[in-house]
Amino acid sequence: MVAAAGALLFLLGLGHTGLVDETPALFAASARQMARSGDWLIPQVNGLPRYDKPPLVYWLMASFYALPGASQWDPLGTWAARLPSALATISTMVLLADTLFRWPQPDGTHVRGQKAQRSAPALGAALAFALSPLVLVWGRTEVSDALFSATLSSSLLLAWRTYAADRGAWWACWGALALAVLSKGPVALVLFAFTWILFWILGASAARLRDRLRPLPGLVLTLGLSAPWYGLALWREGQPYWESFFGYHNLQRYTRVVNNHEQGWWYFLAMLLLGSLPFTPLLLLSLGRTLRQVRSPLAAPHSLARFASAWLLAVLLFFSASATKLPSYWLVATPAAGLLVALALSPGRTGSEALPHRGLSTSAGLLLIFSAALVISPRWLAQIRDPTLPGLQEVLTRSPALALGAVIMVVSALLFTGLVSKQPSQRLVQGQVALLLLGPLVLLPVWTIGDQLRGSPIRDLAAVAVRERSHQETLAMVGLRQPSLHYYSNATVIFEGRSETALVNLSDRLLSEKRPGLVPGRHQTSVLLVIDRTTADQPHWRDWQGLELARAGSYRLWRLDRAWLEGRAVDLERRGVDPNWRDPRPERF
Repeated sequence: MVAAAGALLFLLGLGHTGLVDETPALFAASARQMARSGDWLIPQVNGLPRYDKPPLVYWLMASFYALPGASQWDPLGTWAARLPSALATISTMVLLADTLFRWPQPDGTHVRGQKAQRSAPALGAALAFALSPLVLVWGRTEVSDALFSATLSSSLLLAWRTYAADRGAWWACWGALALAVLSKGPVALVLFAFTWILFWILGASAARLRDRLRPLPGLVLTLGLSAPWYGLALWREGQPYWESFFGYHNLQRYTRVVNNHEQGWWYFLAMLLLGSLPFTPLLLLSLGRTLRQVRSPLAAPHSLARFASAWLLAVLLFFSASATKLPSYWLVATPAAGLLVALALSPGRTGSEALPHRGLSTSAGLLLIFSAALVISPRWLAQIRDPTLPGLQEVLTRSPALALGAVIMVVSALLFTGLVSKQPSQRLVQGQVALLLLGPLVLLPVWTIGDQLRGSPIRDLAAVAVRERSHQETLAMVGLRQPSLHYYSNATVIFEGRSETALVNLSDRLLSEKRPGLVPGRHQTSVLLVIDRTTADQPHWRDWQGLELARAGSYRLWRLDRAWLEGRAVDLERRGVDPNWRDPRPERF
């Protein structure tokens, strides 16, 4: 049942839409190049090494790209790129359900032989995790976040299972932790250790922790499995890798704001509330109850809620202290939140028979509010002004997806309030099963509409560029930088922004940049240029000379005259606009 629900949410239609710009497309292009080149040590994208993440997600994506006939069964390249995220998310669902099924809380003695009574909380935890808005998005996205969440969650859950049991394979959690380190980096070690420190503060037995988890041999095992790749990468790439991966993507992201991702100290408190919708009332009920009873003696097998609270708080505190804040950072806390949601309804935990009913009723009320928001969607959709999504309001208004979403939420709300069953855990699962229909009937159609508006134009222009491109003619893109153009054109692309400096950079790079796939110089009299409408209207691009080859969405494909481009660049340089593309940039593609 859990695997089937996961397949419905995360595998159905996975490859029916194209790559998402920009970061997912960079992951996909790097993995495909890895499979083609046979260089499985350092990912490469658009002719440059990509140091942002460790290799595990690239290895998995590349393994799918390397399968025979990949271009036939995966023409958009998204099955191969998204399968690691989808399969990792489904595996987390299964492990959550299995853990709660094997260790029913809080005492489980009266239900140990009753499979049906243990199944409802187990399924409720898995579905509370999977139906998180964050998980629904990142579980279908071609980046490393879902894989990191799954590997670290597996490590933490396997560690708790080892702590809770009287016997078991102590090394399994450390092997999973090594995979987490190869998914995201040293942050996996920090979050793992911080979670167990908080669990000890919340009342776990330090002696049992040492005896069951064997931290020193475990850490040696984790580093023994994960460190060799880091050593090889440093040996081959040297200082650039050290400064980019460890300096920028780890230390600097934590200590300084990068890419304008600055948020207040409260940001992850908001993510705690938003990331578990519509089950947030149950999450808060469970978390509050657990923390109020924190110093009460508790047997190890019955400490799952306390452990999940430590896990969630570790993520909250660690990333709240980070200067750079992104919603994807909270993804690793969503499995803990799923456990707490299901455990809010466990017998003997609430202390009041009214509390579970009140929590479910509040969740039902939230669903009714969301349903009403979908009903009036034409009003607020008009406020979305994204140049890459032209006509979004009209297309979504014509689609039945939002109306279906409103109906599904109303049905789920009625099930939460006891339309079919009066038992809290069963009411939760019944409402969740109804919400599963949001995947195929709402999220997938909306995702497809977004791809048609935002992604399809780039694929269309890439196809025209491949057909029209002459030998050694450079392909460039200015304004909105969409790496999927590189993926679908199979060409090294020069990407620049919208400013006057971007035009000067483009001219200078055509003359002198040496990168695999580029042939600098004046041997070509033209350049193929993809430009968006807003950039094309800028004063420095007016009166351009060349030929327009195609239009798609808000983008145009020009065959731009090089002589005009160089002349315009010279005029701008005389006015003090100098090229800066040679300046060090930590994130260049």
